[in-house]
Amino acid sequence: MDRNRIWILLGILLSIASAVGGQATTQPAPADSFRAIVLAKGPLLLHLPGVGGYMGIDHHMIAGLRDAGIQANIVVYDWTEHHPGITALQSYQRNHQEAQRVAELIAEHEEIDPGSPVYLTAHSGGCGIAAWALEKLPANVKVQTVLLMAPALSPKYDLSAALRHVNGKVYVFSSTLDTAVLNLGTRIFGTIDGVQTIAAGFCGFVQPAGADNLMYQKLIECPYQSDWIRYDDFGEHIGAMSRPFATAILAPLIGPVRAPTTQAADAVDSKPNS
Repeated sequence: MDRNRIWILLGILLSIASAVGGQATTQPAPADSFRAIVLAKGPLLLHLPGVGGYMGIDHHMIAGLRDAGIQANIVVYDWTEHHPGITALQSYQRNHQEAQRVAELIAEHEEIDPGSPVYLTAHSGGCGIAAWALEKLPANVKVQTVLLMAPALSPKYDLSAALRHVNGKVYVFSSTLDTAVLNLGTRIFGTIDGVQTIAAGFCGFVQPAGADNLMYQKLIECPYQSDWIRYDDFGEHIGAMSRPFATAILAPLIGPVRAPTTQAADAVDSKPNS
């Protein structure tokens, strides 16, 4: 593992361990500009980063998708409101409000360009925002494919309602090598849904009693494979976010995406924290 990856991982661990959210160090992009990209006609890929906010790892993942030829309006929504770490992890009510905003953006996109595919990707705590946003969508609105990398949700969280709003599959990338963040870390500070336990990103999801069997057929578990090292995925918390991994493994799950009717563009509501 190279030195840059070690520093990134240490930064994530420090942000999670922080007792209070620090002062915002990034400036949001103009809301009108951000919203215009989200609602532009054509395929939309919406990415939700982890509790560290929009970081370099998110940028690398998106670059990997671009390398593979994914053409879409790619939007990164930093739901942490520039208060990363434990504050973002444990702000349960605010996080549901953020998920509601994500759901509204997806629904508006469907209204403006009916039938245009929406793809949802998320990392760590952002996977909770993704699940809740799917649950909050109107009954007639669905996304095409969802990729959950190292989800910081509790393993027995019932995904039935979220899965009803997915036409294709939900792919879950987990790793039992992710011990510092999704084993020790979530047992101390809790998962994004407020349970002090190992997270689904460590061991995968477990279908709870009463969950919808038909919906759970859409859930595809992707536990870590040792040969993914060749794609710079070492099984740690940020492994599935590497640029080569996104190109080789994530992009094919999204599949070929037609060019948007407007110019392809990436939009974020903040600059990445490194």
